[in-house]
Amino acid sequence: MLHLEEKTDLNPLCPHCQQALNVMWCRELESFLGKRYVYFCPFCKKILGVSHRKGFWMG
Repeated sequence: MLHLEEKTDLNPLCPHCQQALNVMWCRELESFLGKRYVYFCPFCKKILGVSHRKGFWMG
């Protein structure tokens, strides 16, 4: 089993520009079948991840 440990004294680094991230930007992507969110670095604006699709029946 893997244990999760919260770290409040460290900020993750952007894998693209290596800046310490104390904030991440996100933008909602909507379509007929649902919505997703794209997360990106505020410094270099490269994508860090995309959320899973939530269908229209899930909100």
